[in-house]
Amino acid sequence: MNISIRGDKLEITEAMKDYVKEKLAKLDKYIDSPENVDASILVKVNKQSHKVEITIPLKKVMLRAEVEQESFYAAVDVAIDKLERQIRKNKTRISSKKNKDEKDFVYDYIDTIKEEESNKIVKRKKIDVKPMDEEEAILQMELVGHEFYLFKNIETGKPALVYKRKDGNYGMIESE
Repeated sequence: MNISIRGDKLEITEAMKDYVKEKLAKLDKYIDSPENVDASILVKVNKQSHKVEITIPLKKVMLRAEVEQESFYAAVDVAIDKLERQIRKNKTRISSKKNKDEKDFVYDYIDTIKEEESNKIVKRKKIDVKPMDEEEAILQMELVGHEFYLFKNIETGKPALVYKRKDGNYGMIESE
């Protein structure tokens, strides 16, 4: 695998490069012809944490993991685990694509691994969507301790969803 690693507000040392190469080599067994694959890694440093973004574009899919941890090495470990889970989880979806001759993954190897439970709905809940404004919806979301809240926008009369963003701010999705 061809690896491109760069740091934002951080100088990448040889030890860091070697560690990333060693960990990414773990994914070679899943990828068909890994020597033709380019992986790009971006490392950012915040006050007390390291953020690692790994992007691996393949023929049919894009593998991507973004992890923030206290140390660089922990972030790389978690990111590699996420990428490995993505490969295993999406194996059946990826293998059923039309262009079977354009392989990205070595399916024989993936089949030998115990598959994780597929995504399935484990709980259903019906709610009464009440009319309210954005501020009240944010307050309700905070009160119930969720990351999102569905409500009926009092101004438009249409369903809307407020959610908490990673940066601590709020976002809103409105229906048309």
